[in-house]
Amino acid sequence: MKRAGAAPFFFRSGPTCPGCHGDPQARMALVIRNTQKVVPLRRARLGRDVRALRHLLGLGRFDLGLVCVDDQRMRALNGRYRGQEAATDVLSFPFHEDLRAGDIPKPLHHDDYNLGDIFLGVEYIYRESQAHRQDFYNVLTVTALHGICHLLGYRHSTEAEWKQMLQKESNTLQLFNRFTGARLQPLMLNTT
Repeated sequence: MKRAGAAPFFFRSGPTCPGCHGDPQARMALVIRNTQKVVPLRRARLGRDVRALRHLLGLGRFDLGLVCVDDQRMRALNGRYRGQEAATDVLSFPFHEDLRAGDIPKPLHHDDYNLGDIFLGVEYIYRESQAHRQDFYNVLTVTALHGICHLLGYRHSTEAEWKQMLQKESNTLQLFNRFTGARLQPLMLNTT
């Protein structure tokens, strides 16, 4: 999805520790903002899982913003940016908009070490996880990975794109599962 003008909320640049002095290899920020009050949310678990995903994808040096929203906010965002006034699970706003699927950005300036923002429809995700008797945080983590893949240029508009994105999510989750002991699977297994 293309950003229309400025980023919806924020892009935080800069290293997480003052001693890094602009080193582009330094660990960058993961900012999680919970703007919804419908579903109780433990940001620490989400943060731990997303940091692990970033590490496994080789993205630890890039800033990333996660914004957790309710159905009302997600409907508004989806309507504004995609013309679909319905709640959904995830919307991604890439900082680097013209990446080919799977490319890692190659920033020329320190301020460009940014992946973008992911909006997680927490209320929607919670409802879906309950309907399918799945662990909410597992689904939240897999949905965040789906959003990260979109930030890296993956799409699923065609069968070929869908297969490519499914493969990336499957491979990443296999590594994540091996690393953490989890048993997560891509959400895309039964959708096109």
